Amino acid sequence: MKHLDKLKSKILRISIGMVYFVFGVLKFFPALSPAEELAKNTIYTLSLGLVPSNLGLIVLAFIETGIGLFLLMNWQKNTTINFAIIHIILTFSPLFMFPELIFGNGGFAVTLVAQYIFKNLIILSALVSLKIDILITSNSGLKSKSFSNLIFLTKK
Repeated sequence: MKHLDKLKSKILRISIGMVYFVFGVLKFFPALSPAEELAKNTIYTLSLGLVPSNLGLIVLAFIETGIGLFLLMNWQKNTTINFAIIHIILTFSPLFMFPELIFGNGGFAVTLVAQYIFKNLIILSALVSLKIDILITSNSGLKSKSFSNLIFLTKK
């Protein structure tokens, strides 16, 4: 990769790492995270009630903080980005599970919760960009790679 491409990747990796780290750490402290209730409800629903809300939130805090630290320290970049992509895709599940939180009173007006979720499209795009950079530097090439193979860097 060229110097500017490497710089772009480093800036993306560090900025995403900071976001993950800060939002992860906030979840360790009750009532400090603006997404606390949404996260608790989502985890409880996704786990079919098997994971208690408070435990799920602590596990999520460890996962997000870990992803953030690993991105900031540039450790296990490929694996970390894979975990981050899976995590960020799961953040869209409230759109389908809790539509009343997304659209409020109906119509096309979206709530603050919806805006909080939709901003994750930017993070997802940046993670995919980092994943593509890994693919390019691994000399695997991009030809004949399906999207799922691209995301999880598997060989065909």
